[in-house]
Amino acid sequence: MQGGSSGIGYGLKYQARCISDVKADTDHTSFITGTLSLREENEVHLIRLSSGGTELICEGLFSHPDEIWDLASCPFDQRIFSTVFSTGESYGAAIWQIPELYGQLNSPQLERIASLDAHVAKINCVLWWPSGRHDKLLSIDDENIFLWTLDCSKKAAQVRFCMYFFLTSMVQSKESSGMLHYLSGGAWDPHDMNAVATTCESSVQFWDLRTMKYVVSAYLSFLISSKLSYSYAVGHLIWKTNAIERAHIRNANYDMKKSHILVRI
Repeated sequence: MQGGSSGIGYGLKYQARCISDVKADTDHTSFITGTLSLREENEVHLIRLSSGGTELICEGLFSHPDEIWDLASCPFDQRIFSTVFSTGESYGAAIWQIPELYGQLNSPQLERIASLDAHVAKINCVLWWPSGRHDKLLSIDDENIFLWTLDCSKKAAQVRFCMYFFLTSMVQSKESSGMLHYLSGGAWDPHDMNAVATTCESSVQFWDLRTMKYVVSAYLSFLISSKLSYSYAVGHLIWKTNAIERAHIRNANYDMKKSHILVRI
């Protein structure tokens, strides 16, 4: 945990692949991250930037039963977050609550609020509507988009609807003809709680949550979509890729101020 010209670092005991800013913590710059260990007990770290901005401080350390492949913080409650995890044989998703810390660093076990256990296919991510309090959340697997109603007080999540992704009809190109196609990620429009976008290899699909139907898709040649999100400032979709030809979209964000789509390749 050091500051310097190269930035500020924070060390984890095990490998990690996901981190999320704690949007609901408006008083601090906070993050939550989870580890990815096949054999050891995994950990969730609650991290805050010091008041002087020179170091990252661990505010809470919690055990997590499985490998964490995706993690997202609740935008209206700083103690709630979601994880997508792997047991080594299957994938699952759950909503968790951080216990009251009372100044403790090694804190009690995380409280599981709800399990998103309707999935059969491999789960890729859980999406919260990013613009404030909303009792719905989305989970995306290889073939389906599930809309859930979350009741934290009752510690329950119920499936409202499920949208099935038509593997062969929505994504077509010469390169992919005859192949199976799977959803890989998604983003929820912060300007419209009824609009969600998903990625599948070289295409982006747009869905209407009011009708639970597919609206339209956009195809990008030589682009394999992995993840996306919306830019908060201008309403654009942003892709992050690791190559130009046959690239994988790593991430994207909606912009909060405008309503365009930006593609970052």
